[in-house]
Amino acid sequence: MRRRVQCVLSVHWITVVALGGALAFAPSIVAQTLKESLPQAESLKVFLQKYLGEPDPGFEREAATRFVSAFVHLKDDGTKEAIVYVSGRGWCGTGGCVMLILAPEGESYRVVTRTTVTGLPIRVLTTKSNGWHDISVVVAGGGIQPAYEAELCFDGTTYPSNPTVIPARRLRGKVHVKTVITVTTRDQALY
Repeated sequence: MRRRVQCVLSVHWITVVALGGALAFAPSIVAQTLKESLPQAESLKVFLQKYLGEPDPGFEREAATRFVSAFVHLKDDGTKEAIVYVSGRGWCGTGGCVMLILAPEGESYRVVTRTTVTGLPIRVLTTKSNGWHDISVVVAGGGIQPAYEAELCFDGTTYPSNPTVIPARRLRGKVHVKTVITVTTRDQALY
């Protein structure tokens, strides 16, 4: 009987030690699982908040920072890049707003391009330059009349930072496109 009690106690001790050890690792396991399951959109929002920095209170009172994004295959390699249109008093002028092209990097992103004076819609063209799909944006305002669609081609490192000057150019002829962000695409508050 005494031997049986010792065995039962030993089994319970082993169970407690095993559970205790598992519980000791539980926070890191839970954190890793949460990190892996963090939705792509939430990860993007966290990146944008860090990259764009603290909002200017005066600008935010006038027009809060908002953004809209589309996850698309720009390289056709199975990885989706993010096209982000940032709007608000601090990000727009008379010619348009800021567009970011972001490539996933680990659990975050890296900026491929920051393009100013961008108007909607934003489209991905079937044509490619240096392995990346060309992109088109609307150019209007800021003295540019009439509005036109500009083609942005990847140069091997980045897309043009301003669609109104070379190397960006007017989009001519009939092209096949996929519209990824429209004027009516629902945006969301960044902060």
